[in-house]
Amino acid sequence: MKVQFDKTYPMPCSEEVAWEFLQNVEAVAACMPGAKITERLDASRYKGTVTVKVGPATMSFRGEVEMKDADPVTRSLRLLAKGTDSTGSSGASMNLTARIEAAAAGRCTLVGASEVSMSGKAAAFGGRMMNAVADTILKQFADNFAAQVSALQANRASPAGAGELNGLALAWTIFRNWLRGLFSSKSA
Repeated sequence: MKVQFDKTYPMPCSEEVAWEFLQNVEAVAACMPGAKITERLDASRYKGTVTVKVGPATMSFRGEVEMKDADPVTRSLRLLAKGTDSTGSSGASMNLTARIEAAAAGRCTLVGASEVSMSGKAAAFGGRMMNAVADTILKQFADNFAAQVSALQANRASPAGAGELNGLALAWTIFRNWLRGLFSSKSA
């Protein structure tokens, strides 16, 4: 089963800040609910895990992510990911192209297009349920990404000597978004 996703999210920062953050696969993965980078294999390849709840089932996947085709001129990159669930009964792969586009007033937009392929038990849930789960997860991801780049933008704009306050603001933002994700996932 294959599912296509095309999403656009406004970001509260400049193109430069969002592009810099987008290239940090470990930081971007931390924005994705249930995702975790467990090992860096080289400059562009990582091992990681993703846990996702689809209907009554919770699936945990282990696999690899590779960043390809990073282009600073177009501020775009491609991520290829593949993995299997912990029981070996399901597989998943993703081909994601993401780019940062300029927007008005010094802001930007995160644009993503991906194709996700599922096999085994994971494919049995069907495209409609996968779309609903993906919409929820991607909204949480976009909120977390926006909080991170907003904090980075604030740190760059602040005068010297304000680093401690901004560090506290960043920690609070991360904690607040974690709580928001925790409670919003239970109500979804």
